[in-house]
Amino acid sequence: MGGAVSAGEDNDELIDNLKEAQYIRTELVEQAFRAIDRADYYLEEFKDNAYKDLAWKHGNIHLSAPCIYSEVMEALDLQPGLSFLNLGSGTGYLSSMVGLILGPFGVNHGVELHSDVIEYAKQKLDFFIKTSDSFDKFEFCEPSFVIGNCLEISPDCTQYDRVYCGAGVQKEHEDYMKNLLKVGGILVMPLEEKLTKITRTGPSAWETKKILAVSFAPLIQPNHADSGKSRLVHLPPVAVRSLQDLARIAIRGTIKKIIHQEAMSKAGNGLKNPPRFKRRRVRRRRMETIVFLDKEVFASRISNPSDDSNNNSEDIEEERPEEEETKPSELKPDPPVNFLREKVLSLPLPDPLKYYLLYYREK
Repeated sequence: MGGAVSAGEDNDELIDNLKEAQYIRTELVEQAFRAIDRADYYLEEFKDNAYKDLAWKHGNIHLSAPCIYSEVMEALDLQPGLSFLNLGSGTGYLSSMVGLILGPFGVNHGVELHSDVIEYAKQKLDFFIKTSDSFDKFEFCEPSFVIGNCLEISPDCTQYDRVYCGAGVQKEHEDYMKNLLKVGGILVMPLEEKLTKITRTGPSAWETKKILAVSFAPLIQPNHADSGKSRLVHLPPVAVRSLQDLARIAIRGTIKKIIHQEAMSKAGNGLKNPPRFKRRRVRRRRMETIVFLDKEVFASRISNPSDDSNNNSEDIEEERPEEEETKPSELKPDPPVNFLREKVLSLPLPDPLKYYLLYYREK
């Protein structure tokens, strides 16, 4: 699946393409996609394909196409504080993006069949927390992964606000999936070759919406050949945050507010005069047009009335700020400043407390 949008040069360009094609439609989803670089979830030798709108699979490791993840994230209608269950959580890429939206008081659980994939997901999660430049812009709901077949979840498990299944669901398992939802919850899953959004509107009431045609590998059926009985999957308990964690969340939130207030104050007191503009001349090339009529193809040149008969281009004037000429090598943007990190490190606190407030991050 995939190929709905052009490949990007980097993660931001891929997101730009998904926005332009209306796969990403809300600011929360856009922020989550930009915060986590898709290439970080690829094996090193396959990273050249990370920004293509294509699914990727290597052994048990699998990533859906970006356009599919975009539709899933939008359909889930995520909000801070909700509980989320990812069935077939794989690399943890989707779970981590969801965690950025759920915030520190959400619940973020995943079930994965393969132990090697869970280990891979934990490594990628640890890498994101310790090294990502984006991490400190959010308060994160860290995902927890358990091994097992998602069709064998213990019947006494809690229900969730949001559920996603990343494998094709057979019709006979539809009710099983629905029963994982709280009333008012949303389930997104591939059902009968359609990505489907199901909203639980009451104890026995549902609304179903088909989103788009998809092709997913089907859910793997439980195999009881060895023991002859089911191996129930017990999901993590919904734990209460420790006082230490709550203090860290509160302190980081307060520091972020102070940084924001300082930035607003500087912006209000330091308004700069808008740059003056001067004109520069640029060359515009005349376009060639290909016209499709029925099944015939006609190529033609469409001339601009202002074109000179001896020239294939025209001079136009374009405004740009009147500033000193800058060499191409000087146009590279400075790396973003992590103001939260700088502020924490400047506080008169013991180093262990500073490192705790920063989640022991490497950057």
